[in-house]
Formats: sequence, C-alpha cells, structure tokens
Amino acid sequence: MRIVVDAMGGDHGCGVIVSGVYEALAEQPRISLATIVGPEDEIKPSLTSQVDKRVQILHTDEVLTMEDKPIDGIRRKKNCSIAKGIDLLREKQADVFVSPGNTGGVVTVATIKLGRLSGVDRPGIATVIPTPHKEFVLLDSGANIDCKPIHLAHYAIMGSAFAEEILGHDKPRVGILSVGTEDTKGNELTLESFRLCKELNVNFVGNVEGHDLFNDRVDVVICDGFVGNIVLKTCESLAKGLFGWLKRELTANPVRHLAALLASGGLRKIKNRMDPDAYGGAPLLGLNGDVIIAHGSARSRSIRNAIKMTTETFVQKINQRIVDEVAVANDMFKQTNSMAIETEWHSLTAKSNSSTPELLTSLRAEPAQSSRSAPMSLRKCSPTKILPN
Repeated sequence: MRIVVDAMGGDHGCGVIVSGVYEALAEQPRISLATIVGPEDEIKPSLTSQVDKRVQILHTDEVLTMEDKPIDGIRRKKNCSIAKGIDLLREKQADVFVSPGNTGGVVTVATIKLGRLSGVDRPGIATVIPTPHKEFVLLDSGANIDCKPIHLAHYAIMGSAFAEEILGHDKPRVGILSVGTEDTKGNELTLESFRLCKELNVNFVGNVEGHDLFNDRVDVVICDGFVGNIVLKTCESLAKGLFGWLKRELTANPVRHLAALLASGGLRKIKNRMDPDAYGGAPLLGLNGDVIIAHGSARSRSIRNAIKMTTETFVQKINQRIVDEVAVANDMFKQTNSMAIETEWHSLTAKSNSSTPELLTSLRAEPAQSSRSAPMSLRKCSPTKILPN
C-alpha cells in the first residue's frame, strides 16, 4: 500500500507530520511507500536518523494556507502540496491521501481531480465523535453547506457502510438530525430526506435530536454540512471548556486537589476517550479515492491514527460497497418518482374528465356577454383600421 501525506497546513509545522508518518510505518508493515509532500528544505531536517527506504519526498514550494479561499487558492497555487498529493492519487501512483491542511481546499481539489463515485452527487466528511457508550459518525461535518434530500440519503448509505466496516457496528442505526423526533418535525430538507431514507436498505431510526447524540440512540447522524460543522465545533469546544473548568475547580484548594488525585484514574479514562487524536482524522467519503482530512492542530499521534484509518478504508474497499448500494437506491428513487408522476397524471386526467360536462353546462346556462365585458381572450377582434397620413 502506498500512502501520500501532505506535510504542510498543520498548526505545529511539518516536524510532527513527519514523526506521525514514521510511527505509522513502524506499526504497519503493509505500507510499501510513504510520500511526504511539501518544501524539501523544511521536511529534510525533520527526518529521523532512522533510515527507512519506504519514505520519499515530493518537493513543492507552494502551500495552500488556512487563509486562502479554496477556489481562488487552487487557481493561484496549482502546485500546492494538496494538489500535488492528490495528483499522485489520481494517477494511481498512490492509494491513500492524508492532509491536515485547508479543509475546503482538500474537498475542492479532491472533488475536481478525483471525481465522485458513480451515482454519488456530493462527497461528505464523516467525523467520528466519541460518547460514553461507543461513538457515532457525523456526516456531513463541513464539506457541503447546502444539501438536497438526495444528498442526505446518500450520506445515510455512506455513513452506514463506514460505521459497519470500520467502526464494527452491527446494523448501525441511522438518524436525521432534526428539531424533533416526530415524522412531521423539521424543515423541507429533513422532511423529504426522511421520506427517502425510509426506503433505503439501512437501519433507519427516524429523526434524532441534539440530546440523543450522546445517549446511545444512534450510530450515524446525517445532516447538511452547515449544521454538521456547527455540531462538531460545539462538541469540541464544550469538551475543551469542560475539562478546563474541572481542572480549575479541582485544584482550587488542597482538599479538592486530594479528591482529584483519588479520581485521577477515572478522569484520565474520560479524557482518553474524548481525545480527538484517537481517530486522527475524518474520511472524505464519496470520491474515487481514499482521502482523510486531519485536524489542523494534529500532533504525530493524530497523523499516525489518521493513516491507520485511511488504510483500513482502503483495505475494506468501502467505495465499492457505496457504489453498489447507491446504484440500488437511485434506481429505486427513479421508479418511485415515475410511479408518483404517473399517479398524479391519472388523478389530474380524471378530475379534468369529470369536470368537463359541468363546465359545458355552466357555459350554456350563462347569458351571452358583450364584447366589451367578455374576457380579453374571448373578445371578437375586428381588423385594425389604418388611417391615412
């Protein structure tokens, strides 16, 4: 297996990225080649003294920063590290790609250069969020702000496949994030998505609310990228704020400090459970290639685990399963739409036929109208007179 890692775009420099690559190579002998993309003069000093023939550097002097807008940045920086890395994936010189760089840039470049899987309209970012019980997949967590119902239906298929194949959930429960659990609650997007998801061959449990996410009621939460990104960043901020609050209060005086020492084992377990580095990154599902978007603040452990996750998605061949299941769903939706159109046409035809005799009777019963009072479309027009000059 050949991996490509973007060394640029992280908050802590390329040194932690390179360290993460070496840690992944030490754990996974099935990786035959690791290409690190970025400025060679910055990457070389970060290489360890341990020589690994599987590591190579692909030099590029352009970097897509977090301040760059995706479309404009790609046009101006065609040789940036993200573009160079995804080019290797497109040209079949690599199998997976990992980047801690600009999320919008990764989504844009990957969508343009790799293309979408057959039948899939929009790719989605699948973020794994831990809970007290296990974890759930949030899809989409930021790739597409504006979505259509068909996109959420595809997310349900992709998220279910990911949760089953990678996270090991048996018949993962899929729910639509909405403002109520009732079938009639939500906006136009969630209501129509609910109708489509009921027809899918997934374990669809209906609508879920925000307080259901951490109560072991759902394994895959689907929503548009606007809502998903807000949920993701709120969860991250809440976890960080809560641990900071606990630390401050538990060390406020010697008595509390002693209590904290007694509870340190449990607190450490919770912290490790909620550690985002445990999963490393979020896969961009729905593309003709395996792409993982790591967090911008990723450390070496996070990069190592991101590489581990993307190699698993490649080995499990999730993309082929997604293509097969999406094709079945799309055919079913087409048949359903055709039947609905045909039913509506017959209904309109029946109404038209039944109302025709009544319309004729009413017209015969009405008194004749003068040309001045008659509707414009029924008035008798006389030739227009042309006045001489």
